[in-house]
Amino acid sequence: MTQTVIAEADMQTYATDAEGGRARGAAMLRGWRRKCPNCGSGPLLKSYLKVNDNCTVCHQEFHHHRADDGPAYLTILIVGHLMAPLLHIVFVQWRPEPLTLFTIFAVGCVGLSLYLLPRLKGAMIGFQWAKEMGGFGSGT
Repeated sequence: MTQTVIAEADMQTYATDAEGGRARGAAMLRGWRRKCPNCGSGPLLKSYLKVNDNCTVCHQEFHHHRADDGPAYLTILIVGHLMAPLLHIVFVQWRPEPLTLFTIFAVGCVGLSLYLLPRLKGAMIGFQWAKEMGGFGSGT
């Protein structure tokens, strides 16, 4: 059974864009789902933020992809731009107690950040893979 899955994955090709290169959108969407940007089946991350060395399905190499601080900056940007106006609206409309306001928005900011961070890291690695920015590893 496992050999059949691997054989099918080896036969899969990645989606191409109009210029014949790797499709950025599909790779980023697969990365957002924390799946291999090549086959879309294997896991991209082996823990919360640790990138697998390679895909367990199609054997695409990932050890050379580095997202560094990009996902953290994007997470801060998105969470800040969503929560700051919402905080203002809630404060002006309902004037809740400061401790209640802090508690709700602190939990919201932390929860949204924890949700977005691995997904943005996957999307960034998918982008790097699509643009062939990953160093010397060629994968399949």
